Amino acid sequence: MPLPLADGYCMYRWIRCYSKSMDMTDMVYVESYFYNKREFLVFNSTVNEYVGQFRVGMEWAKMKNADSVLLKHERESVDRLCKTNVRVYHEHALGGYTAQPDVKLSLVRSSDGDKPAILMCSAYNFYPKLIRVTWYRDGRRATSDVSATEELADGDWYYQIHSHLEFTPQAGEKISCVVEHASLKEPLEVVWEGSMALSERTKVAIGAAGLMLGLLVCSAGLLYYRKKTQEWTAEHIATAPLATDNLPCDLTRL
Repeated sequence: MPLPLADGYCMYRWIRCYSKSMDMTDMVYVESYFYNKREFLVFNSTVNEYVGQFRVGMEWAKMKNADSVLLKHERESVDRLCKTNVRVYHEHALGGYTAQPDVKLSLVRSSDGDKPAILMCSAYNFYPKLIRVTWYRDGRRATSDVSATEELADGDWYYQIHSHLEFTPQAGEKISCVVEHASLKEPLEVVWEGSMALSERTKVAIGAAGLMLGLLVCSAGLLYYRKKTQEWTAEHIATAPLATDNLPCDLTRL
């Protein structure tokens, strides 16, 4: 005979796995126990033991943590349960299909007075959904002044994501956006053109100036050559003997 739903209580367990990287090195296993919609016991692989809430949860945690066999089983869940199922999902459910993201880096707001500049790193048309976008400033990962959207579905099985970085421009600073995705053999780095090193900008400027000077000298030499050629041609024509110099002056005698 089924129990009535009214005034009833329910206990259930919720198991989930979390990972933000493609190699699953940061995989976390979490197992939660709920009673009447309230979580009272949780095992987290980052802690590697049960933690209880309320009196009943603390008693359960103490009991489970004392069981070495159970604790060893739970600590192996990251590899046994999480990573194994993720691999199966990628190989069979997705059929191994992946689509590489199209990554674009753009300046959406320039620095103006007290307002910092904003860069946007966008990844389009990628599959599967899981992706990581990371900002680096001079080789160091930027964690502050960073915001990002969730993976947005395009409606055609593909996704897009946008990440923003607020910063104050500094001479010679290298700013880059690094994207990690299952379709990429290695992380994809896109460097903001405006963050080219000062020495590199100086080399480019000197090279451009040298090119302009070379073009100017070549143009001047070409003009001088053409002018001298025209003068020589006019002088040669003026001094050349005419074919009529050997003709008699009175043409009527011919």
